Parts: sequence; C-alpha cells; structure tokens
Amino acid sequence: MFKSVEEAIKELEKQRYIASKDIATTVYLALRLEKPVLVEGPAGVGKTELAKCIASALNIELIRMQCYEGLDEAKALYEWEYAKQLLYTQILKDKLSEVMGSETTLSGAVDRLSSAEDVFFSEKFLIPRPILKSITKNERTVLLIDEIDKSDSEFEAFLLEVLSDFQVTIPEIGTFKTDVKPFVILTSNSAREMSDALKRRCLHLYIDYPTIELEEKIVSLKVPESGERLIRQVVEAIHRIRQLQLKKEPSISETLDWAKALVLLGYEDLDPKIAVETLNFILKYEKDIELALKHSKDIFLN
Repeated sequence: MFKSVEEAIKELEKQRYIASKDIATTVYLALRLEKPVLVEGPAGVGKTELAKCIASALNIELIRMQCYEGLDEAKALYEWEYAKQLLYTQILKDKLSEVMGSETTLSGAVDRLSSAEDVFFSEKFLIPRPILKSITKNERTVLLIDEIDKSDSEFEAFLLEVLSDFQVTIPEIGTFKTDVKPFVILTSNSAREMSDALKRRCLHLYIDYPTIELEEKIVSLKVPESGERLIRQVVEAIHRIRQLQLKKEPSISETLDWAKALVLLGYEDLDPKIAVETLNFILKYEKDIELALKHSKDIFLN
C-alpha cells in the first residue's frame, strides 16, 4: 500500500512509469477506499501499463482479463474441465459394480450413483477464470479488466453485481466470497459509452496524451540512448502530427518505437528526410501518412 501520493509517484517511477499527480492521487485514494478505478483515454497512453506497474510496485499478483465481444460469465468466472470429467466417467464406468456394492434396490442404487456423480461438479474439476481467481485468493491482487468497452452491455451488468459484493455463486458448489478485495482496474478506449451504474461504482481517471514535457520525460526514461536533442525533436514532431485530422493519432508507445528506430539508424537529429521515410512507425493508415506528408514542412522543422 502506498503511504502517500508522493510515494505512489516515486514507486511507479521505479517501475519506469511516469505518473502525473492526477494519476497518482486517484491510485492512492482507490487503494485506500478499496474502490475500483475506471481508466479511460485513447489507445496507447499507458492504461494497461499502469495496472501492471501498480502490481509490480506493490509486489502483488496481476490477474488480467481481456474483454472482447461475446465475452460471457462462464469465461470470466469459471469453466469445468471436461476432459478430466470424461476420464472420471470412464473410471466410474469401470468401477460401477464396486460403487453399487451389494445394493439390491433401485432407489438405493440411484442414491449411491448420485453420490458418485456429485464429484463431477466439485472443485477438483473447476478451472477458475480471472474474476473467480481474484476472489478466491487469500491475498490482495490487482484485477485488470482490460478494454471493458469491447464487451457487451449484458456482461457489464453482470460485472456490476461482482463489483458490488465481490462474491460469486457456482450453482453446483456454492458461494465464494472474499475477505481481501482485489484492487480492480477497468480500462476503456471509449469504443462505447460506459453505463452510469458502472461509473458510479468506480473512481474515474482519464489519461490523455501527455504534455510535451511529460512525454519527453517518458522517452528519456524508456529510451535514454536517444539523447536530449533527438528526444525533444521527436516529441515536438509527434505533438504537431497529433494536431492533424488523423484516423489514428500516434500513441506514446509509437513515440517510443520511433525514437528507438532513429537510434538504431544512427541519427542524433530528426532529419526531415529520414523522418518522412519512417512515418510508418507512428502512423498506421495510408491516408494518415499522406496527410502527414502534405504537412511535412510544418511538422519537421529544421
């Protein structure tokens, strides 16, 4: 547990994550209040990385659930190990006479067989998925529910119940409830609007593209071999590119990729010619590249 906002900033920086005061404050309060955090913002600004670095800084396990269209309760909670159940069926078949023993009545035989069948749906055959795994842990974990906006509204409704009670009922076994709540982080790229009910249960954190100064600090930390001059030129060019009407703006991870590529090519300055030739490192659509080329004189200032 972080003792203060300042400690949160320092500990996250040790994990090579540069957290702004807003980010550190939200994380600190969420941990103290045991509240989930809904982290929204453009793709590639460090939402998932934040969860990973919090887990590393606190030295606790990270349990990640990647959301997608069609995700349902079963895949988020648990599954039965059908192959193992099938093997047990074969064993039961071979041992059927022993199970029945000397039972002579039909009702007695059914009772004995039913007691053997109960084993099929026990914890021996249960495969816990992320949510159940985080609830059944006897120690605190970070539960990352990644890209919640990609899931269906039905799954979101189910998630509200879990976040309210932190308990899960498996009909064949019973109810699992935790005394140690996981620290839940939900991320969203705003592919769809989250419900008011979900937002009400969470602290909200919006992570936008960083300022020039903060992004320079991030690149300096992640790609120190770039050098101060190249870092400044790369970050300033990235910020000019983001002002264009692009289909997809370059993220922080793409800024880092560009800086690494230029270093590998042996450049200490952002030469306009090589900048144009490596635009595919930061822009993923041909129309975006064409637009950047059209404004290249304004973007790559000498």
